[in-house]
Amino acid sequence: MKRREENETKSAVANNTESVQKNTRNNGPVFFVEEPKYTLDDIILPSNVKEQILDVADYAHNSKVVFEDWGLEITHKYSKRMGINLYGPSGTGKTMAAHAIANYLGRKILIVNYADLESKYVGETPKNIRKAFQTAKDTHSVIFFDEADAILSRRVTNMSNATDVSVNQTRSVMLMLLNDYQDFIIFATNFIENFDSAFMRRISRHIRFELPDYECRVKLWQNYIPYKMPNNIDIKKLSTDYDGLSGSDIENAVLMAAFKSARHRDRFVSHDYVEEVVQGILKSKNENKKEMVVTKKRVVSEEYAKKQMEKSN
Repeated sequence: MKRREENETKSAVANNTESVQKNTRNNGPVFFVEEPKYTLDDIILPSNVKEQILDVADYAHNSKVVFEDWGLEITHKYSKRMGINLYGPSGTGKTMAAHAIANYLGRKILIVNYADLESKYVGETPKNIRKAFQTAKDTHSVIFFDEADAILSRRVTNMSNATDVSVNQTRSVMLMLLNDYQDFIIFATNFIENFDSAFMRRISRHIRFELPDYECRVKLWQNYIPYKMPNNIDIKKLSTDYDGLSGSDIENAVLMAAFKSARHRDRFVSHDYVEEVVQGILKSKNENKKEMVVTKKRVVSEEYAKKQMEKSN
């Protein structure tokens, strides 16, 4: 009796899983639009970067005047799209800026990651990309491709299998949709060097996000240390001594130091705790950089070995 119940349960789970898989395959992913979480006042960036963001945001605001009233829709008929690419190190505020731009335009935002688009079924990924663009169009939302290098990377030149063909098909569909899209679109990446040159040409503006300078670090520390939190943190010292931190690093450092102080039942959050956390963050980042260099050298070495083997044959 028990075995029969177990078999029935397994069968029900299998049927339900199959049903979900069929539904996912037939209908594809569901893309949700949301209200922007940040405003331009919320983001702390160097003035030149913020000015560039305002430039592109105002481009969308003034497009009617430029294209319709001044007649540039005739001479620049394929330039109504404003595609911008926010690139730079992780944690420097690219995603926050995308939300802030959407907020400035008074529109919702549709966030797309490659994981939302990718499908194990042949031909489904391009369909999912089309669906993302159509959803943005139907909802009049700003479409934001996060980690865009995953979908805008270079096309495969020497195709050797079905996967290579599928990758190139996906890139071609993305190019076509980008050509036809006449609205605001934002990309963000930590690895702009991986972009295909065809996509680079079709993106109107590329805005580089750097690690925060001294003034921005001071503002970030001030922003993430709440006035209710008792502390003896020396913001100027932290801002002077540690210049390799991103905004995200500073946010995490305050949080981790606060939890450590709470765990030790301290009366206030110690500056020493913050420094300890910061040093740990920087150590991890430096080790990660070394690993990336080793990996890059290994890949180059493999490519070199492959070429040498081809020459010998």
